[in-house]
Amino acid sequence: MTVLVTVWGASPGVGKSTLCAGLSRWLADTGLRVDHFREEEVLTRPQFAAVAEEFKATGAVGPATLIAATANFVDAAVASGDDVVIADALMPFVPTLLAMGHGGEAIDAFMADLTEVLAPVRPVMVFLDGSAGSALSRAAAREGEQWLDRYIGKLAGYGVTPAVADLASAVKYLLRERAVTLGAVRRKDWGLVVIERADELPPGEVLRVAQRGLRPWLGKTVALG
Repeated sequence: MTVLVTVWGASPGVGKSTLCAGLSRWLADTGLRVDHFREEEVLTRPQFAAVAEEFKATGAVGPATLIAATANFVDAAVASGDDVVIADALMPFVPTLLAMGHGGEAIDAFMADLTEVLAPVRPVMVFLDGSAGSALSRAAAREGEQWLDRYIGKLAGYGVTPAVADLASAVKYLLRERAVTLGAVRRKDWGLVVIERADELPPGEVLRVAQRGLRPWLGKTVALG
């Protein structure tokens, strides 16, 4: 049975992509068939074509479109015969819903539908927790200050709540995004692995903590070394 491991975090720069690459290598080395779904692929994979088209046309994506795309994603994952899909910043789409102006009740309703659609791939989320301010600073150091300006501008343009105008308000918004994401997953029957202080740990230690946390879910159907 295919297992979906979706990796999220408290902020850009907290180490999601690095962890996804490490998890993909680890699982492949055990002999498993692994699909590494990179963050940018949501705009290029055929299962999400309707999402890309709707966003390009309107600048927004509706919950129904996300659910339909997820159903296509699940069908493709099951048909592929892959043992594990490692998804970088994909499900549960909570940041996207917040950016589109959806509140708690709408997000809970969406999560109920999403959880039903994802049942065949047994979702488990790895959440990299830590300081959003530190993670944003690390991302800016890697990508350049212009990246941080663009990120703040993107949040400001979406009109998220609380409003974002600078680094301090972006951190405040990300605290809300974290709380809503974790709360939504905890209220559903998903696996959840939270890695505390991920922004302070070296990548190798983050990977080891994730490996230990994931074994109960992955070990149900596969033998891991």
